Amino acid sequence: MTRIAALHGALTPFRYAQSEITDMVARTCLPEGTDRRTLERLHRSVKVTSRHMTLPLERYGDLDGFGAANDIFIATATDLGAKAVREALHGAGLSAADVDLLVFTSVTGIATPSIDARLAARLGLRPDVKRLPLFGLGCAGGAAGLARCHDYLLGRPGQVAVLLSVELCSLTFQRGDASMANLVATGLFGDGAAAVVLCSADRPDGAGGPTIVETRSRLYPDTGRVMGWDIKDSGFRVVLDPGIPDVVRRHLADDVKRFLGDHGLKPKDVTAWVCHPGGPKILQAVIEALRLPEDALDVTWRHLADVGNLSSSSVLHVLRDTLADRRPPPGTPGLLLAMGPGFACELVLLRW
Repeated sequence: MTRIAALHGALTPFRYAQSEITDMVARTCLPEGTDRRTLERLHRSVKVTSRHMTLPLERYGDLDGFGAANDIFIATATDLGAKAVREALHGAGLSAADVDLLVFTSVTGIATPSIDARLAARLGLRPDVKRLPLFGLGCAGGAAGLARCHDYLLGRPGQVAVLLSVELCSLTFQRGDASMANLVATGLFGDGAAAVVLCSADRPDGAGGPTIVETRSRLYPDTGRVMGWDIKDSGFRVVLDPGIPDVVRRHLADDVKRFLGDHGLKPKDVTAWVCHPGGPKILQAVIEALRLPEDALDVTWRHLADVGNLSSSSVLHVLRDTLADRRPPPGTPGLLLAMGPGFACELVLLRW
């Protein structure tokens, strides 16, 4: 098995109340003179009270196209990513020279050389470090990144892998776009990062965290347009289908039950659920599909309210907060799950 040796979450420096962000979106996305009551209703409905942003609010109206936003993504992702990885390695009692694999996931900007390559010299990684940049997994990227690190370490006992997620969602907000999808996205998504250090469960050094027992990926047919990006001259234009909760209700329960059943478990055996905060309707669909107690996703709801949906970084923040606040009984099973474009689901079985 693979052990999660340490995990660090990081947030961008500018924090605003949801009402302040709503005002910025009204100025930059709505045509002059438009009634903003629909925007205000949407921003209230996502249950977010505050978020962290990459830029001061007044600068978003001045971003001139995709290139300008992406340049800021590269600079900020490199700085924030370096901070997150350093703190995670410190928490694990390891150095940059110990890292054998660096996996980087994001869906809110692009870079070549990739962010992981830009971080190598800054962090002091070895010249022979293996790198795996992942793009396009969206909100499922944090869970999928854990799974791919686990796959790697199964064949290389004794090595160390680091997963880094950086999502600067505010840089993708589309100016002048009053579509329902863009207005929802501008109310739901925030900016942040997370880094996870993983190693073989029997490695003597590194802090003791939960172990990854197994992972599973599910890709659902005929759902390619329910979530994702349309790539335009202005950048990433969000695709968010209101039918996503129905897809969750239709598929999730069977997938989770089969996955747990392969290990002789049932949903009632799971002592902590680490769920990505896709939004209130999606979380309610998860609760209904799995017949969970209303408080089963309390950590996820709190994360959503405090910082919004951080795309691939969020489920890693929820894992950190679960370990800090909920303290599941040692040796019991946990399940980490996230869904994203494809439409796809990633499941990670944990042992606390």
